[in-house]
Amino acid sequence: MKSSLPKKERGVRQYLTNRYWVIVIASFCAVLWGSAFPVLKVSYVELGIAPDDRYAIIVLAGIRFFLAGVIIFGITVLGIRQSPKVEKKLLPQLFLIGLLQISLQYFFFYNGLAHTTGMKAAVLTSVGIFFVVVLAHFVYADDRLDWRKMIGLTAGFAGIILINSGEHLTLDFSWQGEGFMIMAGFVSAVGTILAKRTSKEVHPFVLTAWQMFLGSLLLIAVGLPGLKPHAMVFTNKALLLLFYSAFLSATAFSLWYAILKYNKAGEISVYKFMTPVSGSILSALFIPSERLTLNMFMALSLVSVGVIIVNYQRKVPQEALLREGPY
Repeated sequence: MKSSLPKKERGVRQYLTNRYWVIVIASFCAVLWGSAFPVLKVSYVELGIAPDDRYAIIVLAGIRFFLAGVIIFGITVLGIRQSPKVEKKLLPQLFLIGLLQISLQYFFFYNGLAHTTGMKAAVLTSVGIFFVVVLAHFVYADDRLDWRKMIGLTAGFAGIILINSGEHLTLDFSWQGEGFMIMAGFVSAVGTILAKRTSKEVHPFVLTAWQMFLGSLLLIAVGLPGLKPHAMVFTNKALLLLFYSAFLSATAFSLWYAILKYNKAGEISVYKFMTPVSGSILSALFIPSERLTLNMFMALSLVSVGVIIVNYQRKVPQEALLREGPY
């Protein structure tokens, strides 16, 4: 039985459903997101943003994602010759994804980070992966929670705790700190499930571009009224870092939504455990005050084991994959 998909789309899908390409792409996305940690740390210093200046941080995030959206629109139109237009009925969905994945997630993340420790932030942000797996269990019949996922999630979560074990972990809880970090993970998980559904009707690049464009406008609208004069000083180095952060967001989200379209959300989300681990390693490599530790590599090993366990399955013929409809 031949697939009814166009030849070009069948070719793309063949790569995006290939287990090894999924591993490469998902890991690459995680490393890109991880590189944002040292880039943002250096950017705040270079721009002269005070650690407690939330309005400047929110505006910077808005500018970053606005530029990322423009980059993806350009690649979509000029690179892959795909129209960025979408049906009017889909605009509310795209707006909601932008609100969840960009506006609310980063609002909760940046504000929560200011009221909790780095270890708690890393641990609680990773809770979002659990939310994705649990939501996928109820939304998709073929993405159920099983023992493999539970063991894999436990290994990944242990890795995140291990890499932050030098910090003091307490059980104190505040809504503006720990509560906001949990909310950041939750809205991101809901956005991921919604994006997977919408990607069946919208090209992943178009979806990403609209999500970032609409979400960035909301961030800028919230942060701009409270922005102080000269809160950010754009040097050449700061501009270079800003464009890189926009590029990494554009690339990571676009590729992530591409594999999300054809793969199970509960399985590929486990790769996001690599983000804080790669962020810590890259920070140690590029920020003089931070050092590589044995814990970092042990954490990376735990995360890798978790990913392998979650994605281990008997080999399915590629022809069977091509005959199936989108997940």
